[in-house]
Amino acid sequence: MLGKSKLAWIILIALAVGIKLLSFSSDAVEKYYSMGIYPVIARIQRLLFGWLPFSIGDILYAVAVMGLIYGLISLLKRLIRGQTGRAWWLALAKHTLFILLLVYTYFNLSWGLNYDRRGIVYQLQLNVQAYSTSELDTLLRAVVARINDEDSLAHLQRAALAHNSSIFQGATHSYEALSAQDRRFAYPSASVKTSIYGYLGDYLGFGGYYNPFTGEAQVNTTVPVFSQPYTTCHEIGHQLGYARENEANFAGYLAARSSSDPAFRYSVYFDLYLYAARELYLRDSTLLQPLRKQLSPAVKADFKELQRFNRQYENPFEPVFRRLYGRYLRANRQPQGMRTYNEVIAWLIAYGKKHGWEAL
Repeated sequence: MLGKSKLAWIILIALAVGIKLLSFSSDAVEKYYSMGIYPVIARIQRLLFGWLPFSIGDILYAVAVMGLIYGLISLLKRLIRGQTGRAWWLALAKHTLFILLLVYTYFNLSWGLNYDRRGIVYQLQLNVQAYSTSELDTLLRAVVARINDEDSLAHLQRAALAHNSSIFQGATHSYEALSAQDRRFAYPSASVKTSIYGYLGDYLGFGGYYNPFTGEAQVNTTVPVFSQPYTTCHEIGHQLGYARENEANFAGYLAARSSSDPAFRYSVYFDLYLYAARELYLRDSTLLQPLRKQLSPAVKADFKELQRFNRQYENPFEPVFRRLYGRYLRANRQPQGMRTYNEVIAWLIAYGKKHGWEAL
C-alpha cells in the first residue's frame, strides 16, 4: 500500500496533468468547467466565506507573505551557520515543488481554468476585429453623450455612495437586472468586501481584486467614490468566472449599464471614456479635443479630482508592481499584459456595430 505522501504526490501530479490537458480545449473548459462545475465551486466559496465581515483572503495573503519572510530568514541563518547540505537542499526542493503543485492545482480547480474558456465574446457572438480610428471616434462620441446624460442624476445620488454597503448592494442589483435578460450572469449568494489593503492599493494603483483561493471580491474603497460602482461590477465579473481582465471589464459594463441607479451608469461610462480617450489620443489627438469640450463641467471636475488623487499617490514602486502584474496577465493567456483592460474597447465597438450605437 502506498504511503500517504506518495499518494498525495500521485494525486497532485495526476490533477496537474489533467488540468493542463483540459486547458488545451477551450470548448471543453467552457462547457464542463466554466458553465458546469465552476458556478457550484464559486457559490460554495461565497457561502463559506461571504458571511464574514472581513476578507479572509486578505488575511491569508498576509500570512503567506509573513511565512515567506520567515522562510527566507531561516534560510539565511542556515547558510550563515553552514547547516545546509545536499540532503537538506533536496528536501527543500521537494517541499517547495509540492507546495507549488498544490497551489497550481487548487488555483486552477477553484478558478484559474476560466482563463482557458471561450468566454464572453463567444457567449454574446460578437465579431471582434481590429477597429478603425473612425469607429473609435464614433464610440467615444456615444460614451460622451451617455456620460452627460447620466451626469446630473448621478451627482444627486452620489451621497449614497459614501456607504460601502450601498455600492455593494447596488452592484448586486445591477447583476440581478442583467441576469433577468441573460441567466448566464446570475449572481447567487452575493458577497463583496472592502479591501483591508486600500491605502496600499492607492500606492500600487489598484481599485479592486479577486481572490481565487477564497472566491472573495475586494474593492478599494479609498479611491474616488464615483469610480467604485464600476470597479465593484468588474470584480463580481471575476467571481462569475470571467477571469481575463477584458472579460471582467465587459461583464462589469453590461451589469452597470443595466443598473437602475444613475450613479452606476455614470461610473461605467466615466471609466470607458478613460479607456477610449486614451486610445484616441494615441491615434489622433486632434479628434479628442472637441469631445473633451463637450463634457459637462461636473464631469470635468471629476476628471480633475481623479488626476489629483493619482498624483497624490505617485511613487516609484507602482510601475514595478504594474510590470509584475503585467507578467502575471501574460502568463495567463493575456499577451497584451496591462493593455488587456483596454481590449474592452474593441468589444464595445463590436457590440455597437451588432446592436446599434444607441444600445451602448
